[in-house]
Amino acid sequence: MDLLCCESGIENCRAIIDPVLLNDDRVLLNMLGQEEKYTPSTAYFSCVQKDVTAPMRTIVSNWMLEVCEAQKCQEDVFPLSMNYMDRFLSVCPIVKTQLQLLGTACLLLASKLREPEHLSASQLVSYTDHSFTEADLWSWELLVLSKLKWDMSAVTPHDFFDHILRRLPVDTVTWDIGMIRRHTQTFIALCARDYQFSLHPASMIASASLAAALHGLEWTKRSGVSLNELLARLQDITGIEKDYLQTCLGQIEGMVTSMMHEANGDHTESSKLAELEQTADGELAKAETPTDVQDIHF
Repeated sequence: MDLLCCESGIENCRAIIDPVLLNDDRVLLNMLGQEEKYTPSTAYFSCVQKDVTAPMRTIVSNWMLEVCEAQKCQEDVFPLSMNYMDRFLSVCPIVKTQLQLLGTACLLLASKLREPEHLSASQLVSYTDHSFTEADLWSWELLVLSKLKWDMSAVTPHDFFDHILRRLPVDTVTWDIGMIRRHTQTFIALCARDYQFSLHPASMIASASLAAALHGLEWTKRSGVSLNELLARLQDITGIEKDYLQTCLGQIEGMVTSMMHEANGDHTESSKLAELEQTADGELAKAETPTDVQDIHF
């Protein structure tokens, strides 16, 4: 007798969220306790990397995000791959010609952990216009694994989203949780490609991104919960000081505001890259309230 699987859309299958795990505080506490070891320990551009710069990281991260979008990867593949890259760059110096190869290897590893069907080496090499061979990619895959000591199950901001949202007074009947999730995921992706967020723990980025999404969707206004009260609730949930959350939220606002100016203005490609480089160097001004994610044009 033949056993056949006739399910359609198998490439998009994901595990169902277990409400038991979401309600168990031990799960959240374990993630909060583990996230520090997956955060780069140093500002590596000032003490480790001599040939690679923050603007170069921005350019490669934009390319990595485009690959993930083209391949319709799971939302957490890109942030996880950037986590691998930042952790690698904080311990191993490279030359600038190796940066795209490193990013490709990180994408390959992240897709193997988070995708039902991971990206193939041949696909990734073709996206680089065959700048290197598949053998080079496999070699760097092993190099990344060795430098990260094969500890690849990093905690990402996406892992915190459902746990944090579950503990906020958001009415799931009145509010579209899918919309809140998509807005938060957009902010998380923007943070992942920006170097100024690389030293922030995943829970801080998740909290600030969720706060930006809720405020942009006017949840704070309609629910009668001020932004300051929301940040205080997030502090109670994650243990992160409200001032740190406010600072991270301001950095997200500055980044989004810059992107809006870029999208609405008549910029050349070179001026866009120059603004992205300024973003990566943390030179943007902070605003007081987060911008609606719907105003962002990729």
